[in-house]
Amino acid sequence: MTFEKAYQICTRCVMDTSASDISFDEHGVCSYCTKFLARSGHLRHEDVDTRKARLHMLVEKVKSAGKTKRYDCVVGVSGGVDSSWALIQSVRLGLRPLAVHMDNGWNSELAQNNIANLVRGLGVDLYTHVINWEEYRGLMQSFFDADVIDIELLYDNAMLSVNYQQADIHGVQFILSGSNQATEGMPMPPGWNWFKHDARNIRALGRQFGGMRLDTFPAIGTWGFAYYELVKRIKWISFLDYLGYNKSEVLEELERDFGFKRYPFKHYESIFTRFYQGYLLPKKFGVDKRRLHFATQVAFGQMTREAALRGIDGIPYPNEKAMEDDVLYFLKKMRWSREQLQTYLARPEIPHDFYPSEKLLWDSLLRCYQIAFKRRKT
Repeated sequence: MTFEKAYQICTRCVMDTSASDISFDEHGVCSYCTKFLARSGHLRHEDVDTRKARLHMLVEKVKSAGKTKRYDCVVGVSGGVDSSWALIQSVRLGLRPLAVHMDNGWNSELAQNNIANLVRGLGVDLYTHVINWEEYRGLMQSFFDADVIDIELLYDNAMLSVNYQQADIHGVQFILSGSNQATEGMPMPPGWNWFKHDARNIRALGRQFGGMRLDTFPAIGTWGFAYYELVKRIKWISFLDYLGYNKSEVLEELERDFGFKRYPFKHYESIFTRFYQGYLLPKKFGVDKRRLHFATQVAFGQMTREAALRGIDGIPYPNEKAMEDDVLYFLKKMRWSREQLQTYLARPEIPHDFYPSEKLLWDSLLRCYQIAFKRRKT
């Protein structure tokens, strides 16, 4: 006999029992923010001089490695706050970045304008990789037909691949990412997404449900990642962790100096990501990623718990009309009827690893690497 877990919400952040593995101490504080602060809390309280020294060392490494190259780093840009700030700061620190954007056909006009203003204002080069829309739509349809949760695996995997490819083409050893602990450092709960280097999963779903081969899609798997990181020595750096990143302060500067237009929630610069996080995830999978994003900011001291509770109250859209507009846009772009959407939402979820996957390979190689690393240190 199984018993449903009684609902509980953390008394410090806003994570709750929607995360299947969450636990609480005697004060009602959850395991998510406790583990997060144990791992990353030092960044919040890091001495300014220590942070500056870390940043200086990184910048000198980047400059030295790229001194004979046209660019000394790659910075992926989406039109969102985090990646925009990473690009701005790289230029201010005297680096010579190549801005790289991955266009999967779902860019919002807001995102395109933000990127254009940023690139023009900074005077940097921009490389945009445009994925073949029909192939991408076919892969998305395969993921929908498979009823797996992480449709965004397609974008995230392609984005990783394109950044590594461009770094390799230009002989660059550093990819400076907008990823950071302050706004996204809390780990994703089990089942809320999937392993992002799973090229085998992408190929298998495309083949099984769409009869597709990856003709132009720039997939990256475990061995591709190992090749770029270990053989080509290209390093993916969470750049904003070197900068003392405060998102609210950054937003004000972006708006003032670069004409940046903000989005209601994290990652809403993509129309599909907005629809996926704001509509599909809550309705089909019972997942509201706002909770994790706000919980991270609360734990890191960049948002009050009260503000976070207000932020997760109601639908993940500014209003019902905005949500319905996205529904209609999605139906038209994917060539679905409203009945197809309802049928999809009603079907049960199927785990990604029900289908062929390289997650076990990744986990095995990661364990071997960690054991070897520990032995080298001792």
